[in-house]
Order: sequence, then structure tokens, then C-alpha cells
Amino acid sequence: FDPRHYVGTHCYGFPKTGPHRLRFLLESVKDLRETLKKKGSTLVVRKGKPEDVVRDLITQLGSVSVVVFHEEVREILELKDKIMVVKVSST
Repeated sequence: FDPRHYVGTHCYGFPKTGPHRLRFLLESVKDLRETLKKKGSTLVVRKGKPEDVVRDLITQLGSVSVVVFHEEVREILELKDKIMVVKVSST
């Protein structure tokens, strides 16, 4: 979760993410995590700036072949230049 999407962001004079939308999002993520768990998988959820979180996650995992991030919205397009896709090899 990118905190910049929840604190002080407005679209046409309205909060971009109000309490109802945030509750729906959190419930959806919780449901997805529970569904994946029943199937023997998991869901990694992080809070922070994507350009930092993705880099840190790759470093933690030690080896990642491909990282893809694509969403055509203004905020993401502005962040695109900041996000580094790094292949980290544990060898």
C-alpha cells in the first residue's frame, strides 16, 4: 500500500480514498490472502513507496528473475522513472 494514495490525495475536490473505499480494499486483500492460504500459497503485502518496497523485497528474496509493474494512472506514471527493476542473483 502506497501511503501517498491515502493521505491528503484528492480528485475533483474529494478524497481519493475515503473510509468506505479503504475498508473495501482491506477486506478484499484479507479475503484474497485467506483464499490463497487455503490453496497453499500466500500473499505478500507491504506498506510504503513502491520504488522503495520493490527494491527492498528483491533484496530480501535474494533472487528474482523478473519484476513487472504496469498500471496506467497518473500517479504511477510519475513514479515510473523512480522504480528500478533489478535482477538480484544469489550467486
